[in-house]
Amino acid sequence: MPAMTEPKLIAGNANQPLAKAIARRMSLHRGMSVNLVEARVERFNDQEIFVEVYENVRGEDMFIIQPTSNPANDNLMELLIIADALKRSSAARITAVIPYFGYARQDRRTKARTPISAKLVANLISEAGIDRVLTLDLHATQIQGFFDIPVDNLYAAPVFALDVLHTFRDRLSDLMVVSPDVGGVARARELAKRINAPLSIVDKRREKPGEIAEMTVIGDVTGKTCIIVDDICDTAGTLCKAAEVLMDAGATEVHSYITHGVLSGPAVERIRNSVMKSLVITDSIEATEAVRATSNIRIVPTAPMFAQAILNTWNGTSVSSLFDMETLTPIYEGLYSR
Repeated sequence: MPAMTEPKLIAGNANQPLAKAIARRMSLHRGMSVNLVEARVERFNDQEIFVEVYENVRGEDMFIIQPTSNPANDNLMELLIIADALKRSSAARITAVIPYFGYARQDRRTKARTPISAKLVANLISEAGIDRVLTLDLHATQIQGFFDIPVDNLYAAPVFALDVLHTFRDRLSDLMVVSPDVGGVARARELAKRINAPLSIVDKRREKPGEIAEMTVIGDVTGKTCIIVDDICDTAGTLCKAAEVLMDAGATEVHSYITHGVLSGPAVERIRNSVMKSLVITDSIEATEAVRATSNIRIVPTAPMFAQAILNTWNGTSVSSLFDMETLTPIYEGLYSR
C-alpha cells in the first residue's frame, strides 16, 4: 500500500522509554521530527482506564507501542482502549506494536478444563479494531495463526548474534550455544547458525510447575564458553540452575541471552548471585531499577529494529528483511563497531 501520510506513533504506559527511543530512531531515519501523539492514558478512582487523544488522527496510519507485560491485564486493556479511541477517531489503519506479547505461554491446553488464553487475547485485539500486529519473539510461533489479521513476528536472534560476535570476538571458537530445554532447540539453533557455533541442550524434567527435578546436559561443554538462549526469563530458577549444571559439566563460563526479561519475584537476586557471568536481555519490557542496578544484567536496545519495522510496514516494504544480520548491521551502526 503506498504511503500517503506520515506514520504516527502513540504509546500507553507500559514502556514509555522504548516508545520514545523508537520515535527518536524514526526521526533519524526520516530526517524530520517524529514525536509521540499527545494523549492521556489514566485511571479513574475505581481503576477504570480512560484515554483521550489530543491530536487529529483522521485518515492516519497509527502505530500503538504497548507491550502487555506486568501488570499484564492493565497494559492489555490500555492497548485495547487506545485502539478503540483511534478507531472511533477515524484512523485509517491501526498497527499494534507489542514488543512483549503477554499470555503467550498459555498457547495450548496442558490439561483438562484449562483455557487457551493466547487465542482469547488475539480475539480481543482483532475485535478492538487493530488491523495488524508487530511483535518480537513470540513464545510459540504458531500464535500467529490465532489472529485473523496479519502478524509480523520479529526475531532477537540477529541482534543477539551481532552482540555475541562483538562481545566474544576474541574467542568465537570457544563458544557453545545452549538451549535450556528441548522445546527451545529451534531458537538456540538459529543463533548457533548465525555465529557458527555448536549446539548443546539442557534436558530438564519437572515434577510440577515451578520445580525442576533433574537436569542433564546433552553434548560436551568441557572448556566451552556457554551461551544459554531463550525467549523468556521469569523467576530465573531454570536459568540459574542450568548455569550451575553447565559449570559442573566443565564449562569455563556461562552467559545468557534472553529476549524478554520478565524477571519477577526473586529473579534479580538469583541472577545477582548466580554463577552466570552475564545475562543479556532486550528492552521489550521496561527494566526496573533493580534490574538496571544489577552489574551482571545488560540490556540491548530493540528501538532501531522496531523503528525500521514500523517504517517498512508504513512503506509497504518487506519486514522479513530485518531477519538478516546484513540488514540490521547498518541499523545498529556504532553500537557494534569492531
